[in-house]
Amino acid sequence: MLHPRARTMLLLSLPALIIGVASSLILIAAMKVASVFQQFLWQRLPASIGIAYDSPFWIVGMLTLTGIVVGLIIRYSPGHAGPDPAIEPLISMPVSPSALPGLLLALIIGLAGGVSLGPEHPIMTINIALAVAFGSRLFPRITTLDWTILASAGTIGALFGTPVAAALIFSQTLSGSNDVPMWDRLFAPLMAAAAGSLTTSLFFHPHFSLPIAHYTQMRLVDIASGAIVAAIAIAAGMVAVWCLPRLHELLHRLKNPVLILGIGGFILGILGVIGGPLTLFKGLDEMQQMAFSQTLGAGDYFTLAVVKLAALVIAAASGFRGGRIFPAVFIGAALGLMLHAHVEAVPAAITVSCAILGLVLVVTRDGWLSLFMAAVVVPDTNLLPLLCIVMLPAWLLLAGKPLLAANRHEP
Repeated sequence: MLHPRARTMLLLSLPALIIGVASSLILIAAMKVASVFQQFLWQRLPASIGIAYDSPFWIVGMLTLTGIVVGLIIRYSPGHAGPDPAIEPLISMPVSPSALPGLLLALIIGLAGGVSLGPEHPIMTINIALAVAFGSRLFPRITTLDWTILASAGTIGALFGTPVAAALIFSQTLSGSNDVPMWDRLFAPLMAAAAGSLTTSLFFHPHFSLPIAHYTQMRLVDIASGAIVAAIAIAAGMVAVWCLPRLHELLHRLKNPVLILGIGGFILGILGVIGGPLTLFKGLDEMQQMAFSQTLGAGDYFTLAVVKLAALVIAAASGFRGGRIFPAVFIGAALGLMLHAHVEAVPAAITVSCAILGLVLVVTRDGWLSLFMAAVVVPDTNLLPLLCIVMLPAWLLLAGKPLLAANRHEP
């Protein structure tokens, strides 16, 4: 016979599996629609009218139009397309289901139109709201908080293609006690994350790793180099932390979402002209193109990092519906490649992984997620001890510092 604790965990397994699979399917559907729409807007449509997709006219025009359309959705859709991601954390309280169609549409148009944000925040909001709305009816004994945790875990597993990230994140929030051990609390979220990641892998596998030379052996000088790289990345990220709330307040004095996002889209278009197509979109595919390129030099990597960081701040401050983790990974990779090009004695594995660690730490203020992202982009077991050590001074630098978030304004 199973222990009562085991029976409790098994009872939660079914809703956890359902939530994990559903979270992944919603993500896959949104990304597929956005991908098809992106191909139409940036390949077929410009080719049909004889305009290069990377011409300044097309980049500025497309991003400005994207901003106007998203602004119209936010202004006129029920629930105003959900909460502003610049204000809300990644995992927050469920929103009204009536806001979800507008939020999903704003996300898809933003992704397809070239906005420099990822899908994580809106998808998380959608999955949490649906899990709470339907789950509380089907399984009324499960609390809203439990549904929120299951949906969050399933979404994280689906986003990153592995349940490891969810296990790391929730291990620091779902602490155990004398009566309920931590792994009892982790069982259902980990089940949801596993279901989400396995469902995602049936359709596609998120490709984060970059073709970077293997790191052979940890040395003391490498620890110092890694700490310096992380500090440089944190300094760059803190510029964004300073700019975001001020720019958000300035833009939202206009009160009109169509005007705010139209201006934001126009500025993003100007930045896209400066940085080129690699600085558009959420950044994962573009990061692969950047890493495989044989023509980019230190100056090019620097330009890509600066422009992408500026685009991230502009997109978030304008109120586009999207997340900041994926663009931060791109910025960290570009910064790391730039530092390696400047100082080739420091291995690229160190500069890239430690720069990503620093940038993601600024954006998320989550040590486990930062370590995870650095480790999956540069998947080398010899780097793990070094990354854990570099995390310590990086965490000290950010202790007590403000978050990358805007302030809530009175209407």
